[in-house]
Amino acid sequence: MMIDLNADLGEGFGNWLLGDDAALLDVVTSANIACGFHAGDPLIIRRTCAAAVDRGVMIGAQVSYRDLAGFGRREMEVDPEELCAEVLYQLAALDGIARAMGGRVSYVKPHGALYHRICRDPEQAEAVVAAIVDYDRSLPMLTLPVSAVHEVAAREGLTTVTEAFADRAYTPAGTLVPRRSPGAIVYDPVTVAARAVRMATARTVTAVDGSQIPVDARSICVHGDTPDAVLLARAVRDGLIAAGVTLKAFT
Repeated sequence: MMIDLNADLGEGFGNWLLGDDAALLDVVTSANIACGFHAGDPLIIRRTCAAAVDRGVMIGAQVSYRDLAGFGRREMEVDPEELCAEVLYQLAALDGIARAMGGRVSYVKPHGALYHRICRDPEQAEAVVAAIVDYDRSLPMLTLPVSAVHEVAAREGLTTVTEAFADRAYTPAGTLVPRRSPGAIVYDPVTVAARAVRMATARTVTAVDGSQIPVDARSICVHGDTPDAVLLARAVRDGLIAAGVTLKAFT
């Protein structure tokens, strides 16, 4: 059994810092680094990329809607050509800084509202896929198993990689419970670790209605902005290793 452990990093902005990136980089195998549209600035991006390279952690471009005020969690209506250009802009900027630090972007993971929108909206999914294809068709994209992106990407020869969320509640349809709903986020380290182990070994998760749903995932995410994110990530890592799961990046 082999699984990747990813987290969202570099999500501060200016003097405002969010999460403990250095500590999380000692735990995860892949880092989804904010590209400046929902969070992150040139200095934070540079430092986060450098720290990831130093630790041998794979770098992913966490592209987003242009929404600093809403942290990329407000759904937006964006013209497909404009959305494609904005994703391309973010991807190129992050990869340029990563390469200057001795690494490179090795995958793409949309953030927040954009992530969920392209799971159900083929038009916006096509715009994001087109941007990645324009930049580097070899870059895989992280997404949910139940996502419109898979079909769109397959037509363009772009690889998709499925992920599961250890610290988020699931609907019976296999989507994530909206953040504003009660119980949407799981905070208990023991519970989060147990969920991650079940995701990696049994390939299932318990939905909010008690049903068991499949989550065939190559990567597991722990959000970097969740309170006690480092504690949660360490609990997940320790639980997976104890269960005989090998932690290895998917790229």
